[in-house]
Amino acid sequence: MKIKLIYPKWPKLERQTEFHLPPHGPICFAATVPDDVELIFCDENVQDLDLDEKVDLVAISDMLTCQIPRAWEIADECRARGVPVIMGGIGTMLHSEESQQHADALFLGEAEGRFSRVLYDLRNGGLKKVYDYRRDFPDSKLIGPARRSILNREAYNYRGVQMVDLVHASRGCRFNCFPCCTPFLGGRTFRPRDIDMVVQEVASIENNRLFFVDNSLAQDDQWEKDLFRALIPLKKKWVSHPIKDDDEILDLAAEAGCWYVYQAIFDTSDHIRQRVKRLQERGIGVEGTIILGTDEHDEDYIKRLVDFLMEINLDLAEFTILTPFPHTPIRETLQNEGRILTNDWLRYTGGTVVYQPARMSASKLQDLYYYAWDTFYGKEAQNVKMGKLFMKVIGKEIADGTYQRPSLERRTWKKRALKEIPS
Repeated sequence: MKIKLIYPKWPKLERQTEFHLPPHGPICFAATVPDDVELIFCDENVQDLDLDEKVDLVAISDMLTCQIPRAWEIADECRARGVPVIMGGIGTMLHSEESQQHADALFLGEAEGRFSRVLYDLRNGGLKKVYDYRRDFPDSKLIGPARRSILNREAYNYRGVQMVDLVHASRGCRFNCFPCCTPFLGGRTFRPRDIDMVVQEVASIENNRLFFVDNSLAQDDQWEKDLFRALIPLKKKWVSHPIKDDDEILDLAAEAGCWYVYQAIFDTSDHIRQRVKRLQERGIGVEGTIILGTDEHDEDYIKRLVDFLMEINLDLAEFTILTPFPHTPIRETLQNEGRILTNDWLRYTGGTVVYQPARMSASKLQDLYYYAWDTFYGKEAQNVKMGKLFMKVIGKEIADGTYQRPSLERRTWKKRALKEIPS
């Protein structure tokens, strides 16, 4: 049997430097496919998609709402050619009712220990319309290492610099943040993987630089400490979403190789100022994730917020516009208030206003989104600030003896980035 696994392309966030990370969902799914099945993978963001290959099944994995229209296009084309299609992933779970119109089958939920049922049905008379495991989470012991061998490694670099590999140490999230669909997707229970299994997977990844894509590592203090202690001997350098603002945990994170973290910044408080400072004092960079357009935001507030980010010397900032994705608390609120302007999913990138803000027009918020990007990166382009973070991690690697001297092509990356500093 031959399966073609496809990760569709999507419109990228305006103003953000375009680079591509190896996708995580498809390689986790691929690990559940038996070895006797031939698996062909295409990430359409970095590869040309060939639909002429003769396969028994097309599996489409999608993560984002703005990715789902392209997933439907691919599914429709494959079915028109007589090839059965199954769709899965976060995007399919968020848009399951619509996706049923485009696929022969949907796989909803986590695939460990379950995908063999799909293959059995395919071999014995046909796929079911829906395989629904959304509230039937697999035993964490079934979550083995992702199947990174399906990736085209050369495709995931930025100007010759290899991008981070993605890995996860847990699933689920006990928090219920207003713009987030994770409680719907993975449940409100924190589900950590066995730390020994995580360490084995991390150790097996050739890339020295990783990204822990867990929703938050700050969900269980003891587990977080144990994880960081276990990572120390590996000397990997890694990025993650929030870690606990606790002296012992921060110190362990730094010792374990924390390179930088994504930190939500929602106000100009001393709490945020100190949180960023405490990370940076330990040599941990901070990329702020800033949502613009909450009901508290007016034009002056957003401009003050941008000034604050520059004042606290944030390493990087990623600005997005509040976006009411399906199955999030904020969507329910805005829907009840009649403030959603469009369900054109291609516009749900995080860079386009798709709802009516409370304190300004939609066009004004769109302008302020551009203002935030252009002002924060006015003196140093985003790729230059990224370059500085890379220089920091190189310094860490040199200090602990893990640095691998890059090729001449890679050494030119910094020079090329510096040329783009506005005069």
